[in-house]
Amino acid sequence: MNRLPSLRRMAALGLLGALAAGSVSAHITLAERTAPSGGYARVTLQVPHGCSGRATTGLAVELPPGLASVKPMPKPGWSLAIEREPLATPMSLHGRPVTERVTRVRWEGGSLANEHFDEFVLLVKLPDAPGPLVLRTRQSCGAETVDWSGEAGSETPAPVLRVLPAEPTAHHH
Repeated sequence: MNRLPSLRRMAALGLLGALAAGSVSAHITLAERTAPSGGYARVTLQVPHGCSGRATTGLAVELPPGLASVKPMPKPGWSLAIEREPLATPMSLHGRPVTERVTRVRWEGGSLANEHFDEFVLLVKLPDAPGPLVLRTRQSCGAETVDWSGEAGSETPAPVLRVLPAEPTAHHH
C-alpha cells in the first residue's frame, strides 16, 4: 500500500509550499523561521529539489551584518568554504573581541539528486535587536544556478529568519 505523507508532516518539512507551487517555483526554506534575539540559533536551510531536474551540487549563503558568530555544519561528501571580511568596528563575544565577520558560507562538490531533499545547517549568534535576517542563497546544479535572493512573493524569494524580541528570563529566589 502506497501512503502519502500527511499534510502536517509535509508542512513541518517545509515541503507543502514547494509541492503546491510546482518544481519551478519551489523555494529554499528555513526549518525554523523565527528565533529570539541575542541568543544562538540553529539555522537550517532546506533544499527540496535541484534545478530544472538536475542535482544540486552547491549551496552558498550570504550572511547579513550583525551576526557575531557563524559556524556551518560540515556535510560528508561536500567541501566547505567560509568567506570573511574585517569589521570596521570590532564586536565583543563572551568578553573577546571579534574583528571580522563571516560574509558567505559555501557547500560545494556534493550531489543532491533532484528527487531527494536535504538540509544545510548553520549555528549563528543572533543580534540583540529584533528584525528580519535575509539569507540570500545561491543554489548550483552544475552550470545552472538559481539565486534565492528576491523579495517575499517573488519567484525566487530569499529565506528570511525573523529575529523576535527575547523572552524575559525568570529569576528564582
